[in-house]
Parts: sequence; structure tokens; C-alpha cells
Amino acid sequence: MSNFVMLPPSDELTEDWARAVAEAAPALNVQIAPNRETALRLLPDAAAAYGSLDPELLARADKLQWLQAPMAAPPAGFFFPELVAHPAQVTNFRGIYNDHVATHAVAMLLSMARNLPVYMRQQTRGAWERHLADEDILHLPESTVLVIGVGGIGAEIGRMLAAFGARVIGIDPRRSDCPEGTQEMHPPSELDRLLPQADAVVLTLPHTPESEGMFDAARLALMKPSALFVNIGRGATVRLDAVTEALRARRLGGVALDVFEEEPLPPEHPLWQEPRALLTPHVAVVGPYIPERRLAVLCENARRFTAGAPLINLVDKSLWY
Repeated sequence: MSNFVMLPPSDELTEDWARAVAEAAPALNVQIAPNRETALRLLPDAAAAYGSLDPELLARADKLQWLQAPMAAPPAGFFFPELVAHPAQVTNFRGIYNDHVATHAVAMLLSMARNLPVYMRQQTRGAWERHLADEDILHLPESTVLVIGVGGIGAEIGRMLAAFGARVIGIDPRRSDCPEGTQEMHPPSELDRLLPQADAVVLTLPHTPESEGMFDAARLALMKPSALFVNIGRGATVRLDAVTEALRARRLGGVALDVFEEEPLPPEHPLWQEPRALLTPHVAVVGPYIPERRLAVLCENARRFTAGAPLINLVDKSLWY
């Protein structure tokens, strides 16, 4: 029997999840580590674990073969050099948020396309001010939307936007086939060439060494002054100072952000007051059935691990996703 350790910090679901994993994979001896001291004691005999490790914990995990990350895209620091070099396989929870995050991204883009952030601010002061300039509206049937990162979420965003008539172009380092609704697929090397064509840009990128700071002042300057910009991936991919300056200089039509370089975004940050910005506090993942979906992935991988079958949601540790 192999030992499976559920690492701290624990939450109210830990015991229920431990029972579910034990039922799904009876060959696993599921152990809960409510604190670091217990984790250090249990890890030397663990073949598998759920949660986050640091160099000290990993150094104790001599027998570790599989680590299930506790989220779809772990934050910077999760894939430290020792873990990348370690032979253990790492899996994540990608795919379980596709519908919620894609809907949030499309809702943000539609809101900006119809200038709703401006009207929402007017509503708080009871101002009946009509903005009727045609150029203030993004007419989706005549628009080009660039989706950067066409995994499960990006593909769903493309499918939804195609239903509104948009021409969707995807950029992805791994994918060359066109999912439903996406008219073209290109590698990241084509990004700077395609940015000037886009009426809207949607980022779904994970935080990786390659994506960090991808959208800085130079890259934003390649976009149309009227273009709309949405980020529902990871905040570290976009430089907020550059976004703020581009809005103030009217080199962007509007931005919608659910993720930020600094979270929580400080209340004094100027983006809160920017009339052409739509901000939500990292809530695109919120929606029903997420705990059930996470547990289902964990149990499926537990079954596969004990059966010696390929794990699902396997991560390329060197790329962090």
C-alpha cells in the first residue's frame, strides 16, 4: 500500500476528501497533515501528495512520485528549481473552470463593447448622459478578437465570441488546430504582427517565465488606440503601470481585468477611478460545482496512480503548466 499525504494548510473539506480518495483508490493509505510538523514526519514515506511543497518539504519526500497541485495554475514559486528537477510528476486542476472563466471574460468584453462601465458610473450619480457616438461601440460582427492562450478556457471564449459574429484569432505555443469558433491559430512568435489587427485582445495565460510581463508599454503600443483589452489569466502577465498610462494617453479603448500584478489591488490605485476600466477582484473562477470537479480530478488521478495508468492534467514543470 502506498502512502498519500494531504498537505497543510487544511480546510473543512480535508476529511471528506480523504475519505473520497481512499474509496476511489483503496490501495492508497490516505494521511492528513494538519500542520507542517506532521507533514515533515509523513513525507519520507509518501509516494503521492496533494497540496504545495517547498524545498524543505520536498527534501524529505524521497519516495514521492506524484504531486497534485491544489489549483489550476499555481502561483509563482510553486515550481521552484528543486521540484522541476525532481522525478515526481505534477498534475493540476486545469479544465474545471472553463465555463465560469470564459463566461466572465466574454461578459467583460460585451460590457466594454457596449460602453457599460461608463453608464454604470453615471448610475451612481443619477446622471442621464447618452453616449451615442458610433465609434464608442465595438460592433462584434465586424471585429477581430485575438485570444492569447487557447487551452480549454481560450477555446471556450472563442466559441462564445464566434456566436456574436466576431472573427477570432488564437495564439498558443502548443496548439495549431482551430477549435470551434476560432478561424486562425498562430504561434507566439506571430503576436506582435497580429496585435495591430485586433479590435479586442483577451489573455488567458498562466504565469510562466515566458509570460511574465508579456504586456508592457511596448507591446500595448502595438495595439489600436480603440482596442479593448481583457485579462482573466494571471496578473503577472500584464504591467499595470503601462495599462494605466495607455488609458490616460488614450492609446487603449478600454480594459477589463480580473487579475492583477498586486492582489488585492490597493484602493488608491488609479485604475479604480479610470472610467474606461472594468475591474473585478479575481472572481472569474467563481461558480457552482468547483469543489466537486476538483475532487473528481483528484480521485481520478488517485485511481490512475494506483493502477499505473497515465495521469490526467499532467504539467510540464519546466514551463509551470
